[in-house]
Amino acid sequence: MTSSHFRSAIVLLLGLLSAMAAPGTAQAQADVAGSWTLSVSTDNGVTTPSMTLEQDGSALTGHYSSDALGEQDVSGTVDGNAVTISFDASLQGQSVDVVYRGTLGDDGRLTGTIDVAGGMLTGSFTATRDAP
Repeated sequence: MTSSHFRSAIVLLLGLLSAMAAPGTAQAQADVAGSWTLSVSTDNGVTTPSMTLEQDGSALTGHYSSDALGEQDVSGTVDGNAVTISFDASLQGQSVDVVYRGTLGDDGRLTGTIDVAGGMLTGSFTATRDAP
């Protein structure tokens, strides 16, 4: 084998190895589109808001509804099984940031934390996807 054939073979081999490794490096995005019922536990008690999400790749948009925080449009992201959803709400006449951070489990439930007003109120949540 000549040196130019050897170099060509090495380049081809490296290209094939790169192509084979690429699919394994990207983690699939969790599918969280749909309607969800949440159980949210904070120092103020337990609430049961609902949320409807639409997903486009890693981007989320949707609508949130609860007695405590009202009706709100939401946005968020999905990174593998990690989900972040945020919105602005009015709490006692003040605009506050609300952030849900969770993980989609193998059981299909979304579990994580809620942060209201930068830590002024925190808690945990579990969300279950509603039947279609």
